[in-house]
Amino acid sequence: MKLTILPLLATLSLATAEIINNEYLKTEVTTPATCTRKTKAGDKVDVHYRGTLEKDGSEFDASYNRGQPLSFSVGTGQVIKGWDQGLLDMCPGEKRKLTIQPDWGYGARGAGPIPANAVLSKSGPLEISGTIGRRLLTSNDLVFETELVSINGQTKDEL
Repeated sequence: MKLTILPLLATLSLATAEIINNEYLKTEVTTPATCTRKTKAGDKVDVHYRGTLEKDGSEFDASYNRGQPLSFSVGTGQVIKGWDQGLLDMCPGEKRKLTIQPDWGYGARGAGPIPANAVLSKSGPLEISGTIGRRLLTSNDLVFETELVSINGQTKDEL
């Protein structure tokens, strides 16, 4: 009996160990999903995201509004390190909230209206303009909620 339970516990601990929570990245699974194949470095992923200001919850960008997820190869440096690490070991249909510290986000340089050393929670590049862009200059905390749509073109129903 003990021999059967120990491998199961080891497998479960390995599965949860892949979700990164450290001083640079906090990952919260908000909608779990199961699949036979999870994301790994080099996979082309399609990710929907919603960006809001942590301070008041106002939305400044969302792929959902455009009806088109963001496509990129995860774990290859095409996006900020927080995305590259925070979207690994994820199933299509799964939703996560990523809180990213500056060292794994835009760092001291910032990006457009993103201030230097901003703390982010995100999963996609920012397209910000107008009044919301100016408001971001006074806020250092951004929240992005993410949803993995597909891995290499395959949705949760196909995996």
